[in-house]
Amino acid sequence: MRCPWPGGSFLDEMMAVLQSFAALRPQPELAERVASVPYDVVNSAEARALAAGNEFSFLHVVRPEIDLPEGTDPHADEVYAQAKRGLDRLVATGALLRDEEPALYLYRQVMGEHAQVGIVGVCSVDEYDADVIKKHEKTRKDKEDDRTRHVMTLRAHAGPVFLTYRGEQAINQLVAAAMRDLKPLYDFVAPDGVGHTVWRVSGAPAEELERAFAAVPALYVADGHHRSASASRARAAARAENPRHDGTEEYNRFLAVLFPAEELRIMAYNRVVHDLNGLSPEQFMARVKENFEVVPGAQPEPGKRGRFSMYLGGEWFELRAPSELLEVEDPVASLDAAILQSHLLGPVLGIDDPRTSERIDFVGGIRGTGELVKRVEARGGAGVAFSLYPLGVEQLMAVADAGRVLPPKSTWFEPKLRSGLLIHEF
Repeated sequence: MRCPWPGGSFLDEMMAVLQSFAALRPQPELAERVASVPYDVVNSAEARALAAGNEFSFLHVVRPEIDLPEGTDPHADEVYAQAKRGLDRLVATGALLRDEEPALYLYRQVMGEHAQVGIVGVCSVDEYDADVIKKHEKTRKDKEDDRTRHVMTLRAHAGPVFLTYRGEQAINQLVAAAMRDLKPLYDFVAPDGVGHTVWRVSGAPAEELERAFAAVPALYVADGHHRSASASRARAAARAENPRHDGTEEYNRFLAVLFPAEELRIMAYNRVVHDLNGLSPEQFMARVKENFEVVPGAQPEPGKRGRFSMYLGGEWFELRAPSELLEVEDPVASLDAAILQSHLLGPVLGIDDPRTSERIDFVGGIRGTGELVKRVEARGGAGVAFSLYPLGVEQLMAVADAGRVLPPKSTWFEPKLRSGLLIHEF
């Protein structure tokens, strides 16, 4: 893999896509108390409640407004300063320690019957900028601004980017051997029931993993587009501050967890529309039947691609898209979320831009289809909800390979990565 430097010339040698780093991490006996949910899955009130009575929670770093008066603007100057104070406090009290030598780390998550094992290391900002690390989502400037400022204030990447890759047998064997031979650093079950286990891999085994990853042709951002974009912006800012920049600095790398695609589980991202765009239920159903076969008495979750479960008037219906819509070569147009948008949400319900419309809610699949019923009924049954079939990881990678982006709110990954277990300083 050859990655261009910002000036446009190419590296003389292939860059490793994964590198060891000296982590800042919790004392083993405090890992469960330090580890927190990611910053972007809770609001300020939820974060405040989760961290209550736990001085070691990493939410004091990634949601620092919880330590300031209620109502504080999360983007105020004092919030970022509080994040730095929170991190410094965890280091000063000994809750966080610094590894003396670089290493890679294995991170296993177990949620019910599902297990996935990722490798934690640092990846190259150059490769991100050159699209060797591929994206499938547009980012918002305001969110990039927030994370970039957070990273630059801490001089650390506090939360990992969730990357995936097409699995390699050689990597799988190295991971299995390390898990068999090494004793875990951390092993606990979080309050939500998800198990988290971390192993430290150093020396020759880590070097073998780095060499194995150097042959992986591409990585894909599964979750964490704003974190990876902010790592790129933070590198640019740090480089501008450094007149002796030579490319070896830690700010040229960002924290990531790399999972083989075959181990990942994507859950559906469902839709609730608040009204029927001025149509009566009968008129709306007639319009739906113009593009879909409608079958009453459906299950709340569709069983295959091209099928949608629709909750309307207290009843579930199955919508069946014509097969030709699934067979088009365009990797985006053939996606269920795109079909629903282009053949129903847009033309029938008037949701022309789902990113900005205030008439639509997106509900992660982890909340279940009962949440869809609840939201429709909360408005007196005036709206409609759609339960989608989950996107496949191969579909995600095909879109990224084509240099395209997914429709908004297409993927919901579970389980979520905990923040605070491993931190990359620069």
